[in-house]
Amino acid sequence: MDDKSILDHISALIDEEHALRRGAALEPEHAARLKRVEDELDQCWDLLRQRRARREFGEDPAAAQPRDTGTVENYEG
Repeated sequence: MDDKSILDHISALIDEEHALRRGAALEPEHAARLKRVEDELDQCWDLLRQRRARREFGEDPAAAQPRDTGTVENYEG
């Protein structure tokens, strides 16, 4: 997956996230889907950051791998 594909996927997930949030009272299945979308967004942003860092330091960006949700969610900004 290249940077453009990741960014396109992020854009689609953001659109879905906004659509899910528009519902005033989330149905249980919508709330669960929203959580999955948020997790996947975190993973995509992390993968994109990994790719950019690898490129910056002369490494192969294709070697970047998605990290599990638990790892990505526990980052401190």
